[in-house]
Amino acid sequence: MQPLIVGIRFQKIGKIYHFDSSKFPEIHQGDFVVVDTTRGTQLGQVIQFVEDPPHPPEGNWKAVQRIATPQDLAVRQIWQKREVEAMVNCRAKAAELKLADVKIVSAEFSFDGCHLTFQYSSEASDKLDLKGLRRALSRIYPHTQIEMHQIGPRDVAKILGGMGACGMETRCCALFLTEFSPISIKMAKDQGISLTPTEITGMCGRLRCCLVYEYEQYVEARKQLPKRGKQVTTSLGNGKVIEVYPLKQAVVVELETGIQHEFMRNDIQPLEELEALRQKAEAPCEKHPEGGCDCGKKGKKKAP
Repeated sequence: MQPLIVGIRFQKIGKIYHFDSSKFPEIHQGDFVVVDTTRGTQLGQVIQFVEDPPHPPEGNWKAVQRIATPQDLAVRQIWQKREVEAMVNCRAKAAELKLADVKIVSAEFSFDGCHLTFQYSSEASDKLDLKGLRRALSRIYPHTQIEMHQIGPRDVAKILGGMGACGMETRCCALFLTEFSPISIKMAKDQGISLTPTEITGMCGRLRCCLVYEYEQYVEARKQLPKRGKQVTTSLGNGKVIEVYPLKQAVVVELETGIQHEFMRNDIQPLEELEALRQKAEAPCEKHPEGGCDCGKKGKKKAP
């Protein structure tokens, strides 16, 4: 019998983790459940049912312990309120220890309160020694396991939220992005986007996540068009491609007369292709070694 695998999310906009809920066939999408994780017991929300689950990473899926009760939800709210207090305490201890390169971004209690994870960012090039900070926090929370987890600038922007560099009221990372895709400057170049830092940099100081949204469409569209600098022939004469509009499937050609004109993809033909066809047509064959034959022409009918 195939197990009933569900996707569970622990943060509002976070990664989805798979668990076995076969013991609770009555479970519904949107229900809150209690599960056991590497960071202790956690309370998460069922986001999806996985019809064709992949092979479990560690041999078998972790099981859902139970469906959350109203009392469980109330307990989670209590811990969430204490997370703000814990973050303030951690920042105060970091200041006492003169850890100027450490910025505490968030604090998170596990559902049972046994684990307390602090997420921090740092621009220091050397690895930070946070043992003193961890010991100081352990004295404040003696029955809790303290963990320090370093995150990058994109994760910091996701947690803090706020307006995006494009003007959106909520940043993409805080609105719907659950994972960050690799982004390179080449993506901006291929889309013809200005390389001015303010145009391609997000609030996190890294390349904007939206550069990857239409990148594949641009790559496929460019395959159908000649590159800049290519010589082409048009209905108005020969010229050179000076601008490419991939999604529009059009190019701007500077004609030999100096006039610039926009042409659709079907209205142009690279001169290289025409030259190759001409050479192929004029190439000699076995019957006519002197060249200039029409043996290669297809569909030519003999005169009656």
